[in-house]
Amino acid sequence: MLEKMTDHSLQNLIKFLEITGILKRTPRAGWVEVGVYQPESVADHTFRTALLCMLYADMEALDPLKLLRMALIHDLPEAIIGDLTPSQKTTETKEKEETAISQILSLLPKRQRETYMAVWNEYQEGKTREAKAVRQLEKIEMALQAKEYKKFGSASKSLERFIKSAEEATIWPELRRLLSLVSEEGKNEL
Repeated sequence: MLEKMTDHSLQNLIKFLEITGILKRTPRAGWVEVGVYQPESVADHTFRTALLCMLYADMEALDPLKLLRMALIHDLPEAIIGDLTPSQKTTETKEKEETAISQILSLLPKRQRETYMAVWNEYQEGKTREAKAVRQLEKIEMALQAKEYKKFGSASKSLERFIKSAEEATIWPELRRLLSLVSEEGKNEL
């Protein structure tokens, strides 16, 4: 397909990659808010979430490509609107997020744009087994990161809210067990 793309389409593909590359320099807002020194970027979070999704999909016979796509796409709008903590999200920011994902994906060829927008919408609706899995795994990744920050010397009280958020979002028994092992090990350190 690349060989058939026009220069303009290829330039749009490069622009897509440049915009998404902003996530490598976008610190996660929650960690900034609690004063973590040199916090992870949104791209760092996305990377480990994608690894978790890949492993879980293969272990639980879920669609691994769909989980990976959701993991990679779930925070793309933050390249334009920035990372927001849950308390900062409003109806207005939700609309901005929708506009941002449309803007970012508009740079891609129609087939990819439609595929990725469908995956984005599925994740946002959170009704399919794959979307529910990614939403929970994303929170488990956050809890694991909180545990690691504690290990590196960040204040434990400021990190406890991230563990609680993960506990509230993780409902499947096997994922609760995984999270409990993250949290249990973390309690010794938190």
